[in-house]
Amino acid sequence: MQQKNDPAPCTAVDPDDGYAVLKDIVGATQFLLIPTARVNGIDDPAILAPNAPNYWQAAWSAGHYVAQRAGRELPRDMLSLAINSSVGRTQDQLHIHIDCVRADVRAVLAGHTNDIRPQWSAFPAPLAGHSYRALRLDGAEFGARNPFHLLAKVVDADQMRWHTLVAVGMTFGGQPGFALLDDHADLAAGDRASGEELQDHDCGVLR
Repeated sequence: MQQKNDPAPCTAVDPDDGYAVLKDIVGATQFLLIPTARVNGIDDPAILAPNAPNYWQAAWSAGHYVAQRAGRELPRDMLSLAINSSVGRTQDQLHIHIDCVRADVRAVLAGHTNDIRPQWSAFPAPLAGHSYRALRLDGAEFGARNPFHLLAKVVDADQMRWHTLVAVGMTFGGQPGFALLDDHADLAAGDRASGEELQDHDCGVLR
């Protein structure tokens, strides 16, 4: 990118903010937000530094690439971001999955809007067969709010590796916001804490 001003094979590269957006080989609409620095994943202490880049805001801003692939404008409650736990991922480089949320998950979230509170609390219904807790964020953008930091307020740093984190666009009382969703790996129960399970990598509208 620096030499040729061409992001290929990535879709976009931002050297200043330190990330790339890559079309994933899986699915018709899935993109990945990947730091250009070496960052392992949700378990990397670098993401909890006070001045750490807010990769979630960059990933949300890249949601328009999903809409382009879908061939239509997508309402915010169809878009989602997800990072898998260290035992539920396939690559040891941080990557946030950018894609549509599954239709069934979207419906469950819509039916429990009032149960998503401004503090972490158990979500009352299973999502993709697993138990999550949820946190409500108001506002159309993340801005300075870093979801990694918000999760770290209730999870010890050495336990972050066992967690997955998902952000889904929501509307609360007619105002834009997000539902942050967190699951903890339970290998004995077959739960690898892969929040990507809540996404639809064909965006539904393409079928």
